[in-house]
Amino acid sequence: MSFFEEKNPEMDRYLENHASSEPEILKKLRRETFQKTTQPHMISGYQQGRLLTIVSQMIQPKNVLEIGTFTGYATLCLAEGLSSEGKITTLDVNEDLAYLPRKYFSESKYSEQIDFKIQDAKEFLRNTDVIFDLVFIDADKENYAEYFRLIKPKTKSGSVVMFDNVLWYGKVLDENPKQKSTQVIKELNDLVAKDEDFENLILPLRDGVNFLRRK
Repeated sequence: MSFFEEKNPEMDRYLENHASSEPEILKKLRRETFQKTTQPHMISGYQQGRLLTIVSQMIQPKNVLEIGTFTGYATLCLAEGLSSEGKITTLDVNEDLAYLPRKYFSESKYSEQIDFKIQDAKEFLRNTDVIFDLVFIDADKENYAEYFRLIKPKTKSGSVVMFDNVLWYGKVLDENPKQKSTQVIKELNDLVAKDEDFENLILPLRDGVNFLRRK
């Protein structure tokens, strides 16, 4: 859920009404996500989806990695900017929910460019030789810092990496958080800010997106 969605829904509606329109397949997927999942708030929202699409279209990536597929909304947004020979690898560990992204991936015009894997992301990153142009992480927060360490060698100059939920509903302002996920998100944000190989900015979109570019 976004800050404005919770605190000022009128502003949230204004932002959505002044963003590019959402493709029909994404409208259907968003609707079915709310109908058939127990945690529909985990879906990338309309506004965030448009950001992912615009970034992908600007880069026109050949290799995209997504960690945390959920129902595939962000995957399809990222796919909108793929180069003609581009490919997006999206990883998740929830086999029970996999039927939903598979359904929409097969219906989309990007079906041949999406490689959906039920696989642990750390295992994948330790074994892949692919260098990624664009990476989006929206998965288990307790591994965020480790994901950053493993992803860095898989990037090159100009690669863009985005971590979702880095404001964690404002919990990052707690000086001594007890929750492991909050501790790790704070660690990630500190690691990124101090890493001279990246330039970054935390965008206060929805629950915060840490936007990184490899120098």
